[in-house]
Amino acid sequence: MSSQESKSRSGRFDLPANELVEKFNATIPFEQRVCPFDIKDSQTHAAMLARQGIISEADAQAICRGLDQVAEEIRSGKFVFTVKDEDIHMAIEKRMTEIVGPAGGRLHTGRSRNDQTTTSTKMYLRHVIREVQAAIRGLQAECVAVARANADVIMPGFTHMQTGQPILFAHWMMAFFWMLDRDFTRFGDLYKRMGRCPLGSAALAGTDFPIDRDFTAKALGFDGPTENSIDSVSDRDHMVEFNAAAAMCYMHLSRLCEELVTFSSQEFKFIELSDDFCTGSSIMPQKKNPDIAEKIRGKTGRMYGNLMAMLTIMKGIPLAYNTDLSEDKEQVFDSIDTLLDSLAIVTPMIAKMKVNAERTRRAADMGYANATDLADYLAKKGIPFREAHHIVGSMVNYAIKHNKRLDDFTMDEYRQFSDKIEEDIREEISLETCVKARRSFGGTAPERVREQLEHADKVLSEEAKALQA
Repeated sequence: MSSQESKSRSGRFDLPANELVEKFNATIPFEQRVCPFDIKDSQTHAAMLARQGIISEADAQAICRGLDQVAEEIRSGKFVFTVKDEDIHMAIEKRMTEIVGPAGGRLHTGRSRNDQTTTSTKMYLRHVIREVQAAIRGLQAECVAVARANADVIMPGFTHMQTGQPILFAHWMMAFFWMLDRDFTRFGDLYKRMGRCPLGSAALAGTDFPIDRDFTAKALGFDGPTENSIDSVSDRDHMVEFNAAAAMCYMHLSRLCEELVTFSSQEFKFIELSDDFCTGSSIMPQKKNPDIAEKIRGKTGRMYGNLMAMLTIMKGIPLAYNTDLSEDKEQVFDSIDTLLDSLAIVTPMIAKMKVNAERTRRAADMGYANATDLADYLAKKGIPFREAHHIVGSMVNYAIKHNKRLDDFTMDEYRQFSDKIEEDIREEISLETCVKARRSFGGTAPERVREQLEHADKVLSEEAKALQA
């Protein structure tokens, strides 16, 4: 057993770790992305130890210089990661000690890998959350741009995938803006909840060294230290919650992609996706498949699985730290990568799609989307709505059998169903009138959609100012 192996195994063991066990137990192959944050929390810990007189200033400076060199080796690809080091914390500390000598052995004073790993992972996740939020805002901005570019386009709105009422395409597009806005705020709430720093909780009970946890917390960008050392080292709420927020965001991406797949089909032709976001068929040369939207829709199961995996890992773990918790990273990292990649793909896919305004209007026109407005028209004439509803249902039945739109009825045909119908009926049930009539707050009337767009502009501009500040 090498001297470094003996240090990581401690003097408690007579035998070195089995090679299969080393490989099985190692987290180092997939957690290397956390290295910059681990180095930063180690440098801050060393500075605090010197500040408190626990180690000398010279030792702290040597440790920080050594960690700087390790960071450069990692960036340049010269650093050698091996499963014998088990995790990045041991790997970095070992290499730093090789560089600076005995002073390196003083770095771990007053802390444990239990609080160290939670701290560096929290720092990494807080960094990632800001990346995710920026990507969400980018997609939201494209939603606004597409909505504004198609402000006058009328399409059918659906319930049960059956034509319901006419709406503006911009109104449909903005529905996804507000879904994404909830995702943005969910990640922001998580960022705030992750504002407490576990460093200094040590193994589970704190430490008898006179450390300053407030100093390290603030220096690492946290609001303050965590309140309970037992909870600090065994808490993975932030990992679970990130997966939950990511899964919900992905659900919204999947819903959007489902509509893109449907609306780009030959049967709908409401939109056409750009060629660079589609693929062909190996046998059918005419095909233009929305494979990227389908791929994102399919990855939703993966995102849900990552959440369930994290919940299952945590469901029966006794206090405090247990090695089960080392399983916390792989599915979280997968959710991070999948979500960021998908947001980066959906954004230009939306920006480059073409809207077939003629086709969307024809679909609204032929689908009896103005039937509700006809019922409302009769209700305004004094007929109880339930009775008006029945009358219009009979009119739609008649129209289907005679291959007519509701707008195509003669006045005699209208009056077969109700003598309350007057010459103004065609204007009252035109698609433009139907859309303009939905003036309730949040409705599809043009002025209400303009309000949405103005509000969305404000949301995006305020965020831009906050980021600049």
